[in-house]
Amino acid sequence: MRHHARLRFKECSKHLLLCGALIFSFVPFLLMLMISFKTNDQYTVNPWWFDAPSQWAWVNWIKGWNTVGHYIANSIVVAVGSVVLCLAVSIPTSYVLARYRFRGRELVYYALMITMFLPGGAAALVTTFKLISSMGLVNNLAALVLLSGIGGQVGCVFILRQFIEDIPRDLFESASIDGAGHLRQIWSIMLPLSGPVIGTLAIMNFLGAWNDLIMPLILLRDDTMLTIPVGLMRLDGEYVKMWGELMAAYTIASIPLVVLFLFTIRLFVRGLTAGAVKG
Repeated sequence: MRHHARLRFKECSKHLLLCGALIFSFVPFLLMLMISFKTNDQYTVNPWWFDAPSQWAWVNWIKGWNTVGHYIANSIVVAVGSVVLCLAVSIPTSYVLARYRFRGRELVYYALMITMFLPGGAAALVTTFKLISSMGLVNNLAALVLLSGIGGQVGCVFILRQFIEDIPRDLFESASIDGAGHLRQIWSIMLPLSGPVIGTLAIMNFLGAWNDLIMPLILLRDDTMLTIPVGLMRLDGEYVKMWGELMAAYTIASIPLVVLFLFTIRLFVRGLTAGAVKG
């Protein structure tokens, strides 16, 4: 009887913890959503989400979309481009470092890993800006694609190499005997078996490029070229804040990430747990 009661207590505790985590995760989003339908006067009277506005200010959403619509398009271009560039380079690099033994292989691998410890981000802003300026890519989305794609390659190589080394070599050798070249082996063996891991890396790089603020703030000049983080930051008025329009713009900007989460959460979890159990 005591054992049964103890099990029920543990189950209830788990459910309470999960419910608490969900509440703390969704309350800010609900608060943002409710404020997006309020005017400044309604927000001043009571900003809390559980006080439904007496008059729904749908015009906030129209203004919010007109404001951030092109920012979202720019962010999608940058994030997708950086993911494609990152994977296009890191996949064949990981394949070569994991599959073949050649002189200097470990030296090349550890030289790549050392770059993970080099100062980046704010510490290298001046040199990065000079490099991009010398390439003529200031105020160009291609600069952000290049920087984000290159910045995520080392981490992808580190993770993918370990995973590819766990793939049985007999599969690659059998494909080689049958006449399959390197590209064919990557396409037919490596990609299907490491799909969850590659998907997880793609999602992480996408989020990193989407949420990047510093480099777009420094490299972009025209308002039509801004990405979501910089565009939302510039929406914050100096003297008067239109809270409804701000929250509507923030909500619209979060929709692509919510959709990405809903459609890729299973792939993301599979990628995180891939290789955890071997046998």
